[in-house]
Amino acid sequence: MAADQPTIVATSGGFRAGRRTNLEFHRLVHHAVDLSGVHGRKPRLCHIGTASGDQRWFSADVSEAGQLAGWEVSHLNLFTMPPTTDVPGFLASHDVVWVGGGSVANLLAVWAVHDLGSALRGAWQDGVVLGGVSAGSICWFAGGSTDSFGPELRVVTNGLGFLPYGNGVHYDSEAARRPTIHAAVAAGVLPVTHCTDDGAGLVYHGTELVEAVSERRTGGAYVVTREESSATAQEESLDIRRL
Repeated sequence: MAADQPTIVATSGGFRAGRRTNLEFHRLVHHAVDLSGVHGRKPRLCHIGTASGDQRWFSADVSEAGQLAGWEVSHLNLFTMPPTTDVPGFLASHDVVWVGGGSVANLLAVWAVHDLGSALRGAWQDGVVLGGVSAGSICWFAGGSTDSFGPELRVVTNGLGFLPYGNGVHYDSEAARRPTIHAAVAAGVLPVTHCTDDGAGLVYHGTELVEAVSERRTGGAYVVTREESSATAQEESLDIRRL
């Protein structure tokens, strides 16, 4: 099975602390699996941990979360080498690709070396649901704000561009996120930018934003646009559905 159209779930969430495990998949990851349309067998999720350096201990936690959920979980580690010579085929064998957080700048650099962008685009177009948190959200867009270079946020503009917008993550939990996004949009450095509070996610069919969802009772999602006449950023809250 595959999603009936190219689908991306871009989030500031997806994981939570487990009761008996270090990690559990939260509602946003479950929603991505639901959107894949899989039924009659265990869902297959591919975790990509490039942004945090493919830390094997975290991969083990993700695998354990998969066992708890009753899913098959595998990992596309690029350090020190990919697990296969057929990366496009490897990705296509999954229902969902979930990209973890960390350094989006490093992620994009490593992905460029391995030409992972073209493989991910092919998977997306073939109905594999793409998703992720933080760096794993920004990567699908034209760019966004990041602490990849240090504690003072900077803006990257070399995202994969599957979605022709900017992206802001952790909008409510890190004080510098909102003003950094507003300044970048006002200056024209980022295009129209879609943002999520912690626990929120944005669902896209093709390049169209179709729904904002949240795995928490609080928090929201927003669209920031440039007012051309005043060269200022304007923010609009989106309706959001609690999962």
